Amino acid sequence: MIRALVLDFDGLILDTESAIIRAYADVHAAHGVPFEEERFLHAVGHADYAFDPWQAFPRPIDRTALDTERRRFNQQRDLELTLLPGVLALLDAAAAHGLRIALASNSRRPHCEGHLTRLGLRDYFDFLACRDEAPLPKPAPDLYLHAVRSLDVRGHEAIAFEDSHTGSLAAKRANLHCVAVPGAATRHHDFTHADLVLASLADCTLADLLKTFSA
Repeated sequence: MIRALVLDFDGLILDTESAIIRAYADVHAAHGVPFEEERFLHAVGHADYAFDPWQAFPRPIDRTALDTERRRFNQQRDLELTLLPGVLALLDAAAAHGLRIALASNSRRPHCEGHLTRLGLRDYFDFLACRDEAPLPKPAPDLYLHAVRSLDVRGHEAIAFEDSHTGSLAAKRANLHCVAVPGAATRHHDFTHADLVLASLADCTLADLLKTFSA
């Protein structure tokens, strides 16, 4: 029996991942430096991937100034983001079914909670498991284990929703059912371990998911 849903944040609720990439592109363009988008795409969803975003800039590099400039572009782009398709319908249906809802994100709490509050979604969530609140980030199962324990459910009683290989692997390692919904920045990821892959959350109803995972 399914008793809970656990959602990723970046790339699943909001396409913040593409916003980050575009913000880096904005800085590169402002300085006339070529932007290697493919390398940035490879870093999406990988908390432990070592990548220098300013490696194309001539030395010496004022990284602090570049990061400040990137954050300014990023904040502007974030405020323009709207919910990805199907998110609100899923949350409304889960609330109507009396399911518990949690967040499991490799991002830090101020980032996740700030956006959820801005979008009027914070009250849907019974619990937020964010990057600094578990020993290891995804792909380790820690965030998902923290979330289901806090909801007082077992892994197999919850469905995870993820947009990346790293996140979906973490969910399966924690024994959750996993629905992968890759976005523009993660379509190249491997989701062979996920239980279901959707092009959009709008492509499936909660009733369908409950039927599938309660069988």
